[in-house]
Amino acid sequence: MSRIGKKPIQIPPGVDARINDFLFSAKGPRGQLEKKVYNKLEVLLEDEKILLKPLATDRHTAAMWGTEHAHIKNMIKGVTEGFEKVLELEGIGYKAVLKDNGLDLSVGFNKPITVKVPEGITFRVEKNAIFINGNNKHSVGQIAAEIRKIRPPEPYKGKGIRYRGEIIKKKAGKKAVSTG
Repeated sequence: MSRIGKKPIQIPPGVDARINDFLFSAKGPRGQLEKKVYNKLEVLLEDEKILLKPLATDRHTAAMWGTEHAHIKNMIKGVTEGFEKVLELEGIGYKAVLKDNGLDLSVGFNKPITVKVPEGITFRVEKNAIFINGNNKHSVGQIAAEIRKIRPPEPYKGKGIRYRGEIIKKKAGKKAVSTG
């Protein structure tokens, strides 16, 4: 039994949620998202609430119950508020420039690296921070991870691309050998 899956999901005003043959769609002020729901779960729309009921009692269905609940809840949040990830550039000469074809990153390589802007994602650059916004939580997290992977923070000086608030444990490096 899923503790998360049992809870109803509130539909905020201004959001239109529909289920049509295992295809759940949510439409709100920030756009529309669709997702195919696991076929052994029933989605019920009642009184501005969404309820999920399992149609089978196997372990996989129980696992998917909570997972689908979380996905649907994220879709509702995505079409109302959206999601944002912030990446910080740390290092001398490291910068990001927003261009027509995408985001140009100068992070210590001999040429700037261009990251294409995926559909439904927007970038904003301020000083040493890259703000990634979008409706789909998975897409926002995926593009943030791909950008971070270009130059992950290194443990000696801390240079690289990191998430805002990420803590990097720094290593001591080489120490001078004392004579004695």
